[in-house]
Amino acid sequence: MLTSMKTILDHAHKHHYAVMAMNSINMEMVRGAITAAQEAYSPMIIQFGCGQMKNHAHAEEMLPMIRELAERVSVPIALNLDHATDYQIIADCINRGFTNIMFDGSSLSYEDNIERTAVVVAMAHAVGCSVEGELGHVGMAVDSDDTNLDLYTNPHQAQDFVNRTGVDALAVAVGTAHGDYPKGKIPKLDFDRLKLLKETVDVPLVLHGGSGSGEENLKKAIECGINKVNVATDAFSAGKKAMMAALEREPDMDYMHMCMEAEKGIKEFVMHYMEILGSANRYKFLDAIATGNE
Repeated sequence: MLTSMKTILDHAHKHHYAVMAMNSINMEMVRGAITAAQEAYSPMIIQFGCGQMKNHAHAEEMLPMIRELAERVSVPIALNLDHATDYQIIADCINRGFTNIMFDGSSLSYEDNIERTAVVVAMAHAVGCSVEGELGHVGMAVDSDDTNLDLYTNPHQAQDFVNRTGVDALAVAVGTAHGDYPKGKIPKLDFDRLKLLKETVDVPLVLHGGSGSGEENLKKAIECGINKVNVATDAFSAGKKAMMAALEREPDMDYMHMCMEAEKGIKEFVMHYMEILGSANRYKFLDAIATGNE
């Protein structure tokens, strides 16, 4: 069922686990993720960014499919617009039925970030859509610098930011980055900062750049307060690796079966991630309710 991301993350915030938010740009990724969610009894967040939506994951085609697949399962599924900055695109996606908007004002000044995020919150909340804001800046892995603390989220600003914007979740910068890290590099996370952020603000916290961060880092980040982990690069890689492995086994495999292998690889990847994040089996009771056996 398609539901508010706030509902999903509030539960994770209360019960100290995290939910996977996977950038999904086609049917194979969406169906693999939602099937995994149902089998793992886990909530799931499907998302894509404005660039992905423009290039391939067209909203007018993706939304009916996502809505249909979400209605077939008993676990909660949210649909998030990732890293949005344009009011017109945001308004269109709210009207189309996205259940969350992630507004990225991280490149703005602090006051401009607050002002523009608050506008998006007003737009979204008017129709029951939740909003994730970002304070601090999560850059690209190729340029990542674990020592540049100026880009990290300031815990002393975090509460003011949440209070003045009304966001439902907060993306924080504590050492991760987007994209592929240089070979052999695992980011160093500022867990003390993350703990302080969790003590300071009473909203779910979001970790962008989950790909390549390492299982131990992710588990510790969740212990310190992360409730949503964004994954794109590793998800695309899982689909690609599954297709390439299938072609090695069967060089003459046709396109349909290659897509089927990619979907299977995505599903397995998502189920493993759900175990790491602690979201598996959180909604097992829903099946009992549906069958009258609770």
